[in-house]
Amino acid sequence: MEVFTGNANRNLAEKICDYLDIQLGNIDVGRFNDGECMVKINQDVRGKDIFIVQPTCAPVNDNLMELLIMIDAFVRASAERITAVIPYFGYARQDRKDQGRVPISAKLVANLLVSSGVDRVLAMDLHAGQIQGFFDIPVDHIYSNPVFIGYFKSKDFDGLENMVVVSPDVGGIKMARAFAKKLECGLAIVDKRRVSSDTAHVMNVIGDVKGKNVMIVDDIIATAGSVQEAAIALKEQGAKKIFVSATHPVLAPPAIERLENSPIEKIFLSNTIPVPSDKMSSKIHILSVSPVLGEAIRRIHNKQSVSSLFI
Repeated sequence: MEVFTGNANRNLAEKICDYLDIQLGNIDVGRFNDGECMVKINQDVRGKDIFIVQPTCAPVNDNLMELLIMIDAFVRASAERITAVIPYFGYARQDRKDQGRVPISAKLVANLLVSSGVDRVLAMDLHAGQIQGFFDIPVDHIYSNPVFIGYFKSKDFDGLENMVVVSPDVGGIKMARAFAKKLECGLAIVDKRRVSSDTAHVMNVIGDVKGKNVMIVDDIIATAGSVQEAAIALKEQGAKKIFVSATHPVLAPPAIERLENSPIEKIFLSNTIPVPSDKMSSKIHILSVSPVLGEAIRRIHNKQSVSSLFI
């Protein structure tokens, strides 16, 4: 087994290798003078089980292209099996035609990955679970739940008492229900109407949040419009402390400004996407998903069950 990475999230790849107690693979991933991606594997990988850790986060197209070219390099270097470990799958929100004359970009990206020669994909908290079906190769879809729930149940978190888990929209009910069940607390839903791709207006709060601590659970924080509006609505309904838990910190402008100017007390994010210093806030707390990804990689390599991780 060998683990390699591009430039998207080297820190996460190093943490995964620390968990697995192995060295990160030796590879150069850079740019030619004209901006084209350059890849050179600096060790023998013939007959090896290769895992490439590369979230396709911003700059999305650069990181996706790095991943595709790395896969091609390993195919041509005679690796036995290649697994693309994609902690954050870019273009996942374009998973269907929600209006006329638009692409299904998530399907196109899946086709590109399959055509590149990758043997399987390991992804975390896909925005839409059905994206697994876009691939004609095995996909292991894993969850960040164990990391977040483990932290919220620990002595480091003091907001669990009198807690209600809140889904910021109807589409996130399944994820929020899983959190509520594991944390043994109530469930509420924010009913919203999406005006555009980055704007939504809250219509109703379904459930009792008065005098309760609330945890808004989502998979992605992009521009933070949804969680900001949800937090304001929950505060108006009498919520006490408001927390947010989200797997993928996309944090596109004006996300940080919105989070800072919201009644949210603390925002818990994972390290599937690196958060640069200029996007950090005193409200943000980062939790590492490297143990979950590392264990999934170990089980794939040893031909063991991955789904049993979440039972």
